[in-house]
Amino acid sequence: MKHIIILGDGMADHPVERLGGKTPLQVADKPMMDLLAQKGRTGRLITVPDGFPPGSEVANTAILGYDLNRVYEGRGPLEAASIGYDLADDDLALRCNIITLEEGKIVTHNGGNLQTEDARQLIDYLNEYLAAPINAEEGCQLVTFVAGIQYRHLLIIKGGSKHIDCAPPHDHPGELWQPLLVKSEETKEHSVLTPEQTAELINQLILRSQQLLPQHPYNQMKAARGERQANSIWPWSGGYRPSMQTLMQLYPQVKTGTVISAVDLIQGIGKYAGLRIVKVPGATGLADTNYEGKAQAAIDALKQGDDFVFVHVEATDEAGHDGDLDLKLRAINYLDQRLVRPIYEATLKMEEPVAIAVLPDHPTPVELRIHVNEPVPFLIYYPGIEADEVQHYDEVACTSGSYGLLRLEQFMQTFMKEI
Repeated sequence: MKHIIILGDGMADHPVERLGGKTPLQVADKPMMDLLAQKGRTGRLITVPDGFPPGSEVANTAILGYDLNRVYEGRGPLEAASIGYDLADDDLALRCNIITLEEGKIVTHNGGNLQTEDARQLIDYLNEYLAAPINAEEGCQLVTFVAGIQYRHLLIIKGGSKHIDCAPPHDHPGELWQPLLVKSEETKEHSVLTPEQTAELINQLILRSQQLLPQHPYNQMKAARGERQANSIWPWSGGYRPSMQTLMQLYPQVKTGTVISAVDLIQGIGKYAGLRIVKVPGATGLADTNYEGKAQAAIDALKQGDDFVFVHVEATDEAGHDGDLDLKLRAINYLDQRLVRPIYEATLKMEEPVAIAVLPDHPTPVELRIHVNEPVPFLIYYPGIEADEVQHYDEVACTSGSYGLLRLEQFMQTFMKEI
């Protein structure tokens, strides 16, 4: 039995008045997910451990069966692994968004849908005019910006302390940014820089970036057009290089595996999990992503001998953060018709049976525009499974599923058990 997980990031939601009190999953056109729910078994899953933020770095790691209390080091180190940046033992790696501020508030966490080629210019600019002066003052290579994809980048601080409190920008749309600046935490752990020094340095970088970025030709062009500027950095979710077992060490059923995602974070988790990373041309992390390319990459991986495939789609989460209900409904439909359907139909023709799971990592309600820590619906189907009575895949229907309410690594243990 082979296994594939299809994950729609942030796909779960809350009842929406405009939808007659139903959720987007209840209303969206998704016949394939409903079919798999009818043919398989369903339930709900708690993806975020107590005391952890409801971020994708937490939820996706938990879904893959890892104990967050043992392996969690924040989003930054995971994205560093994906980008190919080799962290030293004393490197603090933070995710560094380039965001949009207007009238003292965070308008968007994505810099006005910043594209990768434009972002790389801004990262080079920050290294030349922001990192370089600070490094010169310190007499060493203390600060480095590393380009990622779209608005998602890295800030590396040599000797920085991870014991700081950073606010994820996607959790605070429309809020004043100054009260959200980095704060230090109490700790007895020792780093080259104290938590206070680390927080002060990051806040200094944020303030200086707000002076520099509006002067870049890219932002001047955006301003002339009356468009949103990518006018501030916002570092968050920092940590050190994690120590993780591979999925092959955790689950003997997995001999080889693949992760397919446009997002550095998910690729980084996959790399530490021992999975092969497949980057699909045209995969963007938005609703215009190459669904067909991702589906074909997953099918090819299964045909070429992989035991386990993890396919991640970011589009539903981005629609939730943007508060775009129509886009979220379309993104769910695209996931269903352009990804789930071809994968399911291809598995029917394979000699070895394939178990399919579909789920989100967390809800991103369109009316809140943030991640929330609530159970998510999931379905599991494989040839010969004894179906339960659930007829639709959504937050309400799956409460009646035969798997009940699972917690954290129980999902992977259930999915990977011998059948």
